[in-house]
Amino acid sequence: MAMMKLKKISKKKKIKYTFLLLIVYLVFAYTFYYSFKNVSNTTNQEFIKFLLNNGNANFREDDRLSKILNKTINYFLKIDITRPDTLFNENIIGYKNDADLEVDLEKLKQISYYISDPNKIDTDKPIIYIYNTHQLENYNNDNLSIYGITPNVLMASYLLKEKLNEIGLPSIVEDTNITEFLSLNHWSFADSYKASRIFMLDKKNTYSSLKYYIDIHRDSVGKNVTTVKINNKNYARILFVIGLEHKGYYDNLELATNINKLFDKYYPGLSRGIYKKEGANVNGIYNQDISKNVMLIELGGVDNNILEVLNTINAISDILSMYINEKE
Repeated sequence: MAMMKLKKISKKKKIKYTFLLLIVYLVFAYTFYYSFKNVSNTTNQEFIKFLLNNGNANFREDDRLSKILNKTINYFLKIDITRPDTLFNENIIGYKNDADLEVDLEKLKQISYYISDPNKIDTDKPIIYIYNTHQLENYNNDNLSIYGITPNVLMASYLLKEKLNEIGLPSIVEDTNITEFLSLNHWSFADSYKASRIFMLDKKNTYSSLKYYIDIHRDSVGKNVTTVKINNKNYARILFVIGLEHKGYYDNLELATNINKLFDKYYPGLSRGIYKKEGANVNGIYNQDISKNVMLIELGGVDNNILEVLNTINAISDILSMYINEKE
């Protein structure tokens, strides 16, 4: 009789705990949904801050309550509270284009939006200049567009700038709206490198301290090519692009080669290598003639989400810190 009574109490406790977890989940879901629903027009900027503050947060492995809560929420709504990107239903929106092909600027602006810097701080002596010749190349938005959030390479640049500044590598981002600049000058998408060159030279003349120039792009190939798992974490893979149609290309190639070796050593599989471009229907220079330390990096692809990109940004910051501190 005693055994039967204990068994009955155990079932009641299970029901009680399950009910409690459901209540906790409903409060969590309600709060999160309405907090994003009521976000103002600065959602992209707020989302960048959210990623910087919470995107890489790790829950304690020995925290049983968080594990139970996460498993329960994941079971019912396929949400993983340790990964902010799963809080949104998946809805892949993207476009594919080659860096050297013509793109309709008006259609481009409908797919992705210009984002202003959420943390614009003047840096007297930056050593790294981050820019995006194609500012509106976007990532998988996982239905974030309904909240006004459009992850793109400009967002990635702001995230990288913050990470680099945090580790003592003074960096700035080109936040001029290059797409609007093209429109105002009646230039086409094919003139993008001509536009970014103007701003690049302006920054070089303004800041004599600049040593490295990083042009961040997003590739157009599928996720199976642009994603790698390292230590159970998904990363957006990178690809270095070198233009061979200028005399000093070997300096840029040497820089990419040395940094690529560090990626292969510390983050095996993250880099897809170095892609050398020349010939018909390609730019062939990519403004890499301006300095021997210009890098064009394809960061992820159209199907990568922003957290995969953020994981890679942390890796890029780590590798650049190793390389630059060793050189200095």
